[in-house]
Amino acid sequence: MNPDFEAALAYLGTVSPVQLACDAVERGAVRRYAQAIMDEDPIFDQACTDNARYGGPVAPPLYPVHIIRRAFGTPDPIQLNAANPAFDGLGPTAAQGLPEIEPLKGYALLNGGTEIEFFRYARHDERVTLQSRYADISLRQTSKGPMIVVVIESEYRNEAGELLVIARRTLLRRR
Repeated sequence: MNPDFEAALAYLGTVSPVQLACDAVERGAVRRYAQAIMDEDPIFDQACTDNARYGGPVAPPLYPVHIIRRAFGTPDPIQLNAANPAFDGLGPTAAQGLPEIEPLKGYALLNGGTEIEFFRYARHDERVTLQSRYADISLRQTSKGPMIVVVIESEYRNEAGELLVIARRTLLRRR
């Protein structure tokens, strides 16, 4: 058996602290996001009467996945590590607040895709929270050798605890 894989299994089920988005769902940010994804559905605007069934204006379905970001005045991890040749961009930011899986440091990383489960729209002025966990860690044999598959499951909720979105990110790690 692969010793790094065996050691990585200790991280299975690890849960991150709850993170609160530094900004509420805000009309201007929703407008820019909707324009960027080229989906200017009227339900995203305050002037639309069709959004009454959602409790008012809402954000696009995947908006909560992108609202957790660095607040003004907080250190930029990329800038902090600009002179560090060993920094690979992973860590708390890439792992959604989870600790880095130490036995996999130095392993190449490949995006294995994201699965999204949508529950309800985020409304304007709501605050979004994020909590992630290592949901699965498995070993697969490939034609290029062993590959460790890590699944991070992230729940996005509003401050009242109502589930908005679950994102399951698959990370492929290989020596």
